[in-house]
Amino acid sequence: MRGVGTTVPRAGRAQKAVIAAVAVLAALGLLVSGCGTGGTGARDEGPASDAVSAGGGVEAEAVTPSPPRAQDRAEAIRLVRADPGVSPAVKRDLKPCFGDEYPVDVSYGKLTGGSTHDILVNVMTCDEAVGVGSYVYREEGDAYKNVFRAEEPPVYAEIDRGDLVVTQQVYEKGDSLENPSGEEVVTYRWMANRFAERGRITNDYSKVVGGETPLPTEK
Repeated sequence: MRGVGTTVPRAGRAQKAVIAAVAVLAALGLLVSGCGTGGTGARDEGPASDAVSAGGGVEAEAVTPSPPRAQDRAEAIRLVRADPGVSPAVKRDLKPCFGDEYPVDVSYGKLTGGSTHDILVNVMTCDEAVGVGSYVYREEGDAYKNVFRAEEPPVYAEIDRGDLVVTQQVYEKGDSLENPSGEEVVTYRWMANRFAERGRITNDYSKVVGGETPLPTEK
């Protein structure tokens, strides 16, 4: 057995080189034999499941880190219901639309620089899926703390490359729910233990293209 820090004698190295060469020739012979009999050789086994790294070792299959506790929708719903900062109106909307299906979208991601995933919850109405509240919960100790809240409908929040992006539809007098006058998109970034606004985009929608064209007034 080769010990740690020992040097292999020259004769041993030569012998190993011969053995390796014989093994390579034997493998080539098997491959040629498989092709000669009409088989597909190693391709019959399908693609290999392990990738070989540049260093020659076997690279383990990538494993996506699991989200933190409360990764299921039921736990996210409990967080919102138990949050004293959530308005009573939103809690009234937080009820099953049918069966046990709640109008809630839940996302997990790194927003606040913590060691675990943050939880983003969007609460909507059942009938028209209008966003009525967006909330971010950050794990602190053994509990989750609300660190962001937006409750001016219609509102919807998303995680975009570590930033929190909140979209709110803008309605003017006479707008229908399906045709708002525009939207505001605000990007927030976690700084100094809070979300700070980093950018704001205002989009004005056309009332002519695919929408409600105002009728000309009679003179």
